[in-house]
Amino acid sequence: MRGGTSRGPFFLESDLPAETAARDRVLLAAMGSPDPRQIDGLGGAHPLTSKVGIVRKSAVPGVDLDFLFAQLQPNKDVVDTTPNCGNMLAAVVPFALERGIVQAQGDTTTLRVLTLNTDMQCDITVQTPGGRVAYEGEARIDGVPGTSAPITINFLDTEGSVCSSLLPTGQVRDTIDGIDVTCIDNGMPLVLFRADAVERTGYETVDELNADVELKARIERLRIACGHAMGLGDVTSKNYPKMTLVAAPRAGGSLSTRSFIPHVCHDAIGVLAAVTVGTACVLPGSVTEGLAVVPEGQVKAISVEHPTGEFSVELELDPTMPHKVIRAALLRTARLIMRGEVLVPARVLTA
Repeated sequence: MRGGTSRGPFFLESDLPAETAARDRVLLAAMGSPDPRQIDGLGGAHPLTSKVGIVRKSAVPGVDLDFLFAQLQPNKDVVDTTPNCGNMLAAVVPFALERGIVQAQGDTTTLRVLTLNTDMQCDITVQTPGGRVAYEGEARIDGVPGTSAPITINFLDTEGSVCSSLLPTGQVRDTIDGIDVTCIDNGMPLVLFRADAVERTGYETVDELNADVELKARIERLRIACGHAMGLGDVTSKNYPKMTLVAAPRAGGSLSTRSFIPHVCHDAIGVLAAVTVGTACVLPGSVTEGLAVVPEGQVKAISVEHPTGEFSVELELDPTMPHKVIRAALLRTARLIMRGEVLVPARVLTA
């Protein structure tokens, strides 16, 4: 399934081995990792198309579905279930409806989903006219061609999803490895830093940034140092924190971004990364101060510019604590691409 600007196979938890190591061997074989082209599996030779969703009916009171996200890499034999993925999250309810583990509620269906990776809950609404998932529609998101039916995601609690708190260093701004940064986690651990701090404009293309060996090495040194400062330990082999260059907007949005995930520049920006960037924009003293254009009011629409367009996030602030985000809502789309069986070598299951 495509979920937002990501893609990968979805599985019922009951169809996979219960033991974690065996499950991970199956996922690696199914995706064709490790291999840069993932030639022997379903992976698309890119982190955005090397993702897996695992779904089950929830036993948690008030929750309909449990979702476990797995991030794989083309050239590594690692299955990372630590971070969230808001893009793949958009496909969870359509998948569950397609598989019949939940039922449609009417012309629209709203279900509560628990992301097991970080114990985060959200309400997801999909179009279900006639009791079937609608994929055709007029909603458009940058990074995906054409239009689709809208899927709305209302995040209920994203603060400190992986880290200990929203600001895991205890500061809204730190100087780490000689660069001013904002280390923040409102759904995804991020390190934000101004592009001019690394002598770049922040408007470079994805290809230019991916070819910038010097910059990527500099960012990785910074990422490792920030990982320790954020209480994440040695992040050398981890997919987080994500690194985000920020610059003043130049297409009518709130802030321009270039997001590394973590070693490849994203063609767009992740859902929860956009939520976290938007949160940084409303925090006085963050590295976005003086760059971000933020509207007035308790409910703020933040438009995060990225290499292929923009990502709009609606943030609602606590009226008693004006800089605390209590709700984040956004629009995504999804599509069922194929259904069937993926074959894995017998040795994977008998290892």
